[in-house]
Amino acid sequence: MRKFTLILAACLVLSAAWPAGASGPFNIRQPGSSTGIDPQANTVVGSIQHYRTKKGDDLLDIARRYDLGWTEIGAMYRQWDPFLPPVGAEMTIPSMWIIPDSRGKQIIVNTGEMRLYYFVKNGAQVYTYPIGMGVLDFKTPTGSFTVNQKKVNPDWHIPKQLQKKYGMAVMPAGPDNPMGEYKLGLSWGDYGIHGCNLPWAVGRLVSHGCTRLYPEDIKKLFAMVPMGTRVEYVYEPVKVGFRYGRVYLSVHEDVYMKIRSIFLHVLDLLEKKGLLGQVDLRRVVQAVEEQTGMPMDITGRGDSLAASGQGSWARPPSR
Repeated sequence: MRKFTLILAACLVLSAAWPAGASGPFNIRQPGSSTGIDPQANTVVGSIQHYRTKKGDDLLDIARRYDLGWTEIGAMYRQWDPFLPPVGAEMTIPSMWIIPDSRGKQIIVNTGEMRLYYFVKNGAQVYTYPIGMGVLDFKTPTGSFTVNQKKVNPDWHIPKQLQKKYGMAVMPAGPDNPMGEYKLGLSWGDYGIHGCNLPWAVGRLVSHGCTRLYPEDIKKLFAMVPMGTRVEYVYEPVKVGFRYGRVYLSVHEDVYMKIRSIFLHVLDLLEKKGLLGQVDLRRVVQAVEEQTGMPMDITGRGDSLAASGQGSWARPPSR
């Protein structure tokens, strides 16, 4: 127990020494129409960053340093050993996201990309944080809820099927408690949005339905979110966005295996938005094949990939 506590404390100290991740707020403007390109819309936020690996790095630490979940880095560098990445390699950091429709809610949790969005100033700005969520046997559901509790150092009311394993029904706050130091309770039983005692679980399927954030992220979100905040959970592994009159597409892995064909799903989404005839299908196919989740410029006219550098990235070097 003492060894675990010392390791956790060292991780938190190390994190505090790292530069802050790009969580926002970002200025946004949702499209004025549900179809076609709105040249005034701005729903792609953040920017690509770069990092050169050093001896002793691992991909989980790098992900946390840039406020990314594990899958956001892991999807870009699938062929690397996450604990022994090649030293001196130039990494593309996918700190760029397509903002979902707020649907009139203050918080959107998109389990399809393992990311939370908190909208402020009547939807004109947004903060975003990576999350961990429910395992395949206890999927985090979709639906609308409200924040009905705010707890510091919350107890964990252990699900019945796990009480024998832990030898208790309620686990008090402490280093073994997976709830972390802060919890935003939802109008959904004992579930909620909370921190974690193992930060490397963010960006993974780890919980029994709850939403986990890095300790530093839940501390910020907890301070900002008032009681009664409206929350909606959605499952959208595919998103379309706009920036400077360009069309962007992000495709994430269908981790809950809800979509029969990602490619047909993408085509259907583009058609419904009136964009199918305005995109480059070669780039659409590339985004579907790679499924990195990073927004790619798929606009049909002009070579924006070469011009902006936003729609392509350097391939990881081979080992």
